[in-house]
Amino acid sequence: MEWFDKLKKGLSKTKDDISGKIEQVFTFNKEINDELFDELEEVMILSDIGAITTETIIDRLKEKIKAEKLTSSEEAKKALQDIIVEMMGKGTQNIKPEKLPAVYLVVGVNGVGKTTSIGKMAYYLKNNGYSVMLAAGDTFRAAAIDQLEVWGNRCHVDVVKHTEGSDPAAVIYDAIQSAKAKNIDVLICDTAGRLHNKKNLMEELKKINKVIEREYSDAYKQTLLVMDATTGQNALSQAKEFIEVSDVNGLILTKLDG
Repeated sequence: MEWFDKLKKGLSKTKDDISGKIEQVFTFNKEINDELFDELEEVMILSDIGAITTETIIDRLKEKIKAEKLTSSEEAKKALQDIIVEMMGKGTQNIKPEKLPAVYLVVGVNGVGKTTSIGKMAYYLKNNGYSVMLAAGDTFRAAAIDQLEVWGNRCHVDVVKHTEGSDPAAVIYDAIQSAKAKNIDVLICDTAGRLHNKKNLMEELKKINKVIEREYSDAYKQTLLVMDATTGQNALSQAKEFIEVSDVNGLILTKLDG
């Protein structure tokens, strides 16, 4: 649903900034009136939430104020918080596989935190009783393999790697064979950061997917798109392109504290 996507991405982008500005609106407007609603609308739109989503929130706030006969701006602020929480939903944080063996392919643009996210996933799964292996499919970024090995050592899991500049699909192929031979529960595959509008890099991602589908057809497969939560509206085009080439069915948002 478009307004839901815009709400999540917009609020993620400006989490701290928008909270402060909304707080100011309610601080300087002690009464519930048109000026209050106008200022709220301006803050939300300028914070990249989008006009449709903003209108939905304001309309729901007005309805709630009327239905509950709220009279103070403090009560309206609490009502707004409840509305946003309800619209955002609880979501899910469960990355445990539905069946074994499982393979997670982690994709995204440069600098969003894919390798760090993989390290956290490995740590979580290992501590929950799963055997884990990592595949160093980012063969382009300097020190990417070393970084993944650091996470592997911290989590006490094996890392399958080739030399820098190697074919990423070949790395994934070898990792799958190793995971099969060792009866590994979960294989997590790192990939190089790629711009969603670079056709050759996205074609390479297709090649990796074909290797997984051919060599690990019986595995539970998840493709996780890692996104910087401060991206804003550009996140929509990023997600669209990655979904088209890689059948993305999960999302990891990073930098939510920034």
